[in-house]
Amino acid sequence: MARTAIVTDTNASLPGEIVEKFGIIEVPIQIQFGEESYITGVDIDDEKLFQMIDARNILPTTAAPSPAAFQKAYQTAIDQGADHIICICCSSKVSATYQAAVMAKEDFPDQDITVVDSLQLSLAEGFQVIAAAEAAANQVSKTEILTAIEDMRDHTYVYAALPTLKYLAMGGRMGKLAATFGNTLEVKPILTSDDGKLDLLEKVRTWRKAKGRLVELGMACSEGQVIERMGLIHVNNESGVMGLFQSLQEVLPIHTEPLVAQFTPGLSVHTGSGVIGFVIVTA
Repeated sequence: MARTAIVTDTNASLPGEIVEKFGIIEVPIQIQFGEESYITGVDIDDEKLFQMIDARNILPTTAAPSPAAFQKAYQTAIDQGADHIICICCSSKVSATYQAAVMAKEDFPDQDITVVDSLQLSLAEGFQVIAAAEAAANQVSKTEILTAIEDMRDHTYVYAALPTLKYLAMGGRMGKLAATFGNTLEVKPILTSDDGKLDLLEKVRTWRKAKGRLVELGMACSEGQVIERMGLIHVNNESGVMGLFQSLQEVLPIHTEPLVAQFTPGLSVHTGSGVIGFVIVTA
């Protein structure tokens, strides 16, 4: 039976134990503080990222992996005996990661490599990767794996709330005066994944109302549906996201253990510390 290897990037927010369990090959997003470069999952995580941001009072930039990084990942898969490689990347609408993966494929003209644009971020991308890895472990065909990814994409919902506007202001995505005014009024943005982008859905007043709004959105997206997978995402706020899960449990038919994951630096630098949210995949 042909063996399919799964490759992805660290914006999939996959916990290390999942990566290890399925033998997923990860290509890391890089974080740049001026001339200093840090590799997600190797020498920087969300906690260290915001320690550095708060100490330096600047936001770093992020860099998509180079084609060479994907070439290395593909070669690793080939050396491990893969007959097919499926590479699932974060949305091409927010990152050059997908383009780099496609470029790298050109150096392996005799290999069966398929590059997939997840059109998602964080665990919404990560669940596509997990579904592919589970299917590959069951030795189903490449076509069946790709179909499973496509089907999941249309049944995935992502919502998150930001407790502070501080980091949006630092990144220039909101003027400092507006951020100060917003923080004074306790304005909390609600984010969602829409058409491959992480977008502002709405703004609510107070953190309590923001968490309540997340619960309402969870109810709306899963109404009349079976929740197949549940993910909890956060930035240095595991207790907060577990509190959100308790509230969701009270109103949703959740019969699956949630996957809890850090947002990871390639994404969290764009939102800020303290974020909580969830990903729901319906059947």
